[in-house]
Amino acid sequence: MIRAKLLSALLLLISIAAFAQTNYDASLIPKDLLRYASVVVRNEEITTEVKDLDNVSYHVKRAITVLNPNGDNIAHMAIYYNKSIAIKYIKGIAINEFGKVIAKFSEHDFKDVSAAGNSDLFEDFRVKHYIPSITQYPYTIEYEYETRDKQSLSLENWHPVPGNGLAVEKSTYQMVCKPDFVIRYKQFNLPSTVIIGTTKEGMKTYTWQISHVLARKDESLSVDGRHTLPSVIFAPEKFNFYGYNGAFQNWSDLGKWMYDNLLKNRATLPEETIQYIKNLTADIQDPKLKAKKVYEYMQQKTHYISIQIGIGGWQPFLASDVDKVGYGDCKALVNYTQALLKAAGVDSWYCVVYGDHQQKRSLLSDFANLEGNHVILCLPLKNDTTWLECTSQNIPFGYLGDFTDDRNVLACTPDGGKLLHTPKYTTEQNRITRNAEFTLSETGDLAGQISTTFKGVDYEDRYEIVEKAQTERLKDFKWYYPINNIDIKTLEYKQDKSLDPTTFENVKLSAREYGALTDGKLYFSLNAVDHLSSGYKPVSNRINPVTINHGHTYEDKVSYTLPAGWKLDSEPLNVEINKPFGSFTARLTIKDNQLIYLRKLQIKDGTYDKEVYGDIVDFYNVVIDADNYNVILVKK
Repeated sequence: MIRAKLLSALLLLISIAAFAQTNYDASLIPKDLLRYASVVVRNEEITTEVKDLDNVSYHVKRAITVLNPNGDNIAHMAIYYNKSIAIKYIKGIAINEFGKVIAKFSEHDFKDVSAAGNSDLFEDFRVKHYIPSITQYPYTIEYEYETRDKQSLSLENWHPVPGNGLAVEKSTYQMVCKPDFVIRYKQFNLPSTVIIGTTKEGMKTYTWQISHVLARKDESLSVDGRHTLPSVIFAPEKFNFYGYNGAFQNWSDLGKWMYDNLLKNRATLPEETIQYIKNLTADIQDPKLKAKKVYEYMQQKTHYISIQIGIGGWQPFLASDVDKVGYGDCKALVNYTQALLKAAGVDSWYCVVYGDHQQKRSLLSDFANLEGNHVILCLPLKNDTTWLECTSQNIPFGYLGDFTDDRNVLACTPDGGKLLHTPKYTTEQNRITRNAEFTLSETGDLAGQISTTFKGVDYEDRYEIVEKAQTERLKDFKWYYPINNIDIKTLEYKQDKSLDPTTFENVKLSAREYGALTDGKLYFSLNAVDHLSSGYKPVSNRINPVTINHGHTYEDKVSYTLPAGWKLDSEPLNVEINKPFGSFTARLTIKDNQLIYLRKLQIKDGTYDKEVYGDIVDFYNVVIDADNYNVILVKK
């Protein structure tokens, strides 16, 4: 027993000694690295070794100092694996602010759970994760692990500064490979270029390093971090992808390989389904209308689930399987829709895209690599290219929305890959228009109706509430309008799913004591329909340019029938402001007993100089002040 305890203690000391060769006392961090930082990467060493086309190892050694609770999420270690990605080992130690080792951990301490999310039905990835239970700040975690992957197409990229609030003392990335393994790379925002060398064993090395990188604060309206943060992305010339060999140098090559190896012969349908589709579209001559009919058939027959299994999660289920079971992920549903369209005599292209509601992330035109997280369908109709999102049962034919609009995508065709660009929804198209008519009583009670239309990317603005039962709609609706004591009499939604889709919202309502009667005066908020409650915080020494991904137009007309014998006792609202990034007008007029309020806010998409951010802050403050305008009435 004593010997066992001594041996255990000795192994612990050996393990700690193997790590604790560097002094990670928090006081040694350069003071300028602490500014805006929640975490400081003290040292990071990442090595990717391509031993063969079907054998790639990743060795990661990292020491990070967490300065405050905001950095705990970065100290949360998560390592993904599946049948093709093996974890060889994990080990680490925890260090207090004075550089003293206070604990060690190994793979045994990690929780092992499925990586599937709530919408995932099939997911073969698992994750081992560990959260240090340390509450005394600052603290340091030093850990090391190695994984091995059976493919060389999708190589892990280097992102030494993954986000804001993270400073770096030193980070090194090295790619090690055989001399005949040709690797393409593209680097972003690095102070120096790659160092290419050779090991004593004759292996080729590519090495990048950064040091003393200051943390960045969060800046609203910033572009995708890929354009501003340091990183290197990789793509091999020759590769093996889970048993499939290939080679590519450009998007045409990659798209051709994907079609031949992942898509070809997977769009076969049962003969009875083919015949059904032919009969369904027999009387339709226009290919676009044929496609619309087929698309709507697909929507009512299938539903979406996420499936992350198969060849790296990149190959779709067979169209015949989707036809049988009635569900699939984006890949499967696009492949199935493509098969149905082929039965109707309409050609289409399977397209890989990077979908994101917040950022328009395009595939790089000058660097082909396996990138993307979603699949959509392109119909290359003559002079009328049409795009289809196949994962929704309710989205209109030809509508994409802000998840995939205005970005480069890869079309995988029998003739090779084609880099295409999805359509853009403009500032004028993205429009919310309201018309409200209210009657105000002498006691401040309000009654009336609001009619609203939503177009462009704003078509989906009421997506969640439209799908709910009426009782749930009524509960949620009260959050949309800043009207106290609101009582909804009727609430209706209609959706026009034509090629110019529109959502219609109509509500009849009343509200007790909307206005306040005090000392013979009646006070009420002028803007009851589209109230901007918050803007943007001022930022000193901004680094990033201003990026507005989507422009929008909001136009409101609100009329109040005032109680007889009352008149305006406040300065009429009259605001107009015009800037390169947007405009705003708000006007109040009274004629007889009708008070008319007109409001138009327009925000224009684009990239603007960083100095413009201050104007945007001021602009939104003007809008907020106008939206907070209170009407004061007195008896004539």
